[in-house]
Amino acid sequence: MGKVLVGQRYLVDRLLIGLLADGHVLVEGVPGLAKTTAVKALASSLHLDFSRIQFTPDLLPADLIG
Repeated sequence: MGKVLVGQRYLVDRLLIGLLADGHVLVEGVPGLAKTTAVKALASSLHLDFSRIQFTPDLLPADLIG
């Protein structure tokens, strides 16, 4: 992941801690900080599925849990 993300060591560390602790990670920040790229790279490197949900004002709980 170090080849995909430059200068994001803290973010990568926190993503790995969340993964290894079998927990959840909320990644938030201003646009352009490579948040989506970081999670996609982690999922790809571990051969995991990745899906993204864009939170909008009209998002309902049923949209998340079915």
